[in-house]
Amino acid sequence: MTSDKKITRKKIKSAVAASKFMADYYHELNAASERGTPQIAWCTSVGPAEILRAMGYLVYFPETHSAMLGATRMATELIPEANALGYSPDICSYLTADIGAFLKGVTPLAKIYEGINGIPKPDVLVFNTNQCRDVQDWFSWYGEKFNVPVLGVYTHRNVGDVSNALVSSIAEQMKALAGSLEEISGRRLDLDRLKEVVKLSRECSDLWKQVLQTAASRPSPITFFDATTLMGPAVVGRGTPKAVAIYKGLLSELEERIRNAESSIDDERFRIYWEGMPVWGRLRAHFELFAALNANVLASTYCNSWIFSRLNPEDLFNSMAEAYTELFIVRSDEAKEKYIKDMLDFYDIDGIIYHDAKTCPNNSNCRYGMPQRLEKQTGIPSLTIHGDLNDLRLVSDEQTKTNVEAFIEQLEEAKG
Repeated sequence: MTSDKKITRKKIKSAVAASKFMADYYHELNAASERGTPQIAWCTSVGPAEILRAMGYLVYFPETHSAMLGATRMATELIPEANALGYSPDICSYLTADIGAFLKGVTPLAKIYEGINGIPKPDVLVFNTNQCRDVQDWFSWYGEKFNVPVLGVYTHRNVGDVSNALVSSIAEQMKALAGSLEEISGRRLDLDRLKEVVKLSRECSDLWKQVLQTAASRPSPITFFDATTLMGPAVVGRGTPKAVAIYKGLLSELEERIRNAESSIDDERFRIYWEGMPVWGRLRAHFELFAALNANVLASTYCNSWIFSRLNPEDLFNSMAEAYTELFIVRSDEAKEKYIKDMLDFYDIDGIIYHDAKTCPNNSNCRYGMPQRLEKQTGIPSLTIHGDLNDLRLVSDEQTKTNVEAFIEQLEEAKG
């Protein structure tokens, strides 16, 4: 089922504002790093950024840097640098690509943003293991390199129901974290300021959720591939009024598309759910592959990772603990399957793509029979593609193309 039709990616006007937001964000970090003020905290992407912002830190998220290494296709050549230090090729390629880039003294920031020559220097590094243990090793390596403190929140794994006991244990860790940050920075945590930041984070989260949910419309005004590039402000800017403004504008634009029945691809026929990490170095290629087959990959678990509906400025530490503990990635298979079934129903999905990312087992949910169980329960077929988020040596473009074409033929036969 090879298609020769020309594929044009329809531009989202609000992407310009989102890109400017990211440029301003990195330039602000770069200027602070050069001046030495204000202080800079590194934070994992679903770590306690609200506490850091409330304490006056500028917050840098290394995972966004690693995603840029993948998207610019720099990562593959840099990963061996970290492997030579003893980091296995099988562990997180975000970690190995980022450390490799540091060792080589290169960064995609220098290619994209004029006047930025390196990553910002941290005054403290803060991680949350709600993603994986790799972030702890990643941040500890940089803590030694920069000789700065490394603090962590240790999250429970294989969580079924998010119980009060689990929430309480994480809330206590966050309070202790705030105390340690007060000692390091010499500043007190202003709870009124924290309330303001949490309120803004919740507003950003709610808007981002509404943006993603516009894909439930038929045809969908947005693709998964759009969302991976538009999610930047939700990751690095939550807790700021500027991020809220970005998503108000984006939501308005997508709602206008819905009113005009404007699709994000031509002739949407099949609606696809993406489970797992994106292949950052193949976003455009994968968009074009599916769009040429009239298949719209329009929803994902991954982009929903920055929806924190439990945040509540009136219950600061408990709500932050709950929001960062109910994440999909730390849940039990039973909880994950219920979540995915709800998503398949909400978005009226025809088929599921599971990305088995070689170096990201925590975000690969196809290794223990989940695709088969869900297909039995829902009747919705699936395809597993093998690859990686950053290491393109693990990606076979020809195999992916052949398998996707065969999968869409299967969906075509089912519709027929």
